[in-house]
Amino acid sequence: PAFVIRKTDRPKVSSERKVLDHINIQRYYKGKTIWQPITIELYDPVVPSAAQSVMEWLRLSHESVTGRDGYIDFYKKDITINVLGPVGDKVEEWKLVGAFPISFDGGTLDWTNGGDALLATATLSYDYAILQF
Repeated sequence: PAFVIRKTDRPKVSSERKVLDHINIQRYYKGKTIWQPITIELYDPVVPSAAQSVMEWLRLSHESVTGRDGYIDFYKKDITINVLGPVGDKVEEWKLVGAFPISFDGGTLDWTNGGDALLATATLSYDYAILQF
């Protein structure tokens, strides 16, 4: 659920710079465009468990018990990130196409700081992002 998201990166993109050697000079052109993974920090309440939700998504790409990997159409999903204004209106919307988790950190269980929220972190890879508005 959206309310468990504490913070996230915005999409990041870069392009390779290629060199074309021509006699005594170099000319440049764009190579491949690379979308960088983003990190999402989640609150992990008892119900619904953010850790459980992410682990279920991860199990679509790799099942630890059997060692089997899933099909790409099972685990790749389109994700929408909405940036809200001060009154809760959408002021920016990103669509991440073909997203899937590449890492998960369940956080530290620390009972010495009573009342602190349990946090988990997921890193997502994606094919590309679209800034809708």
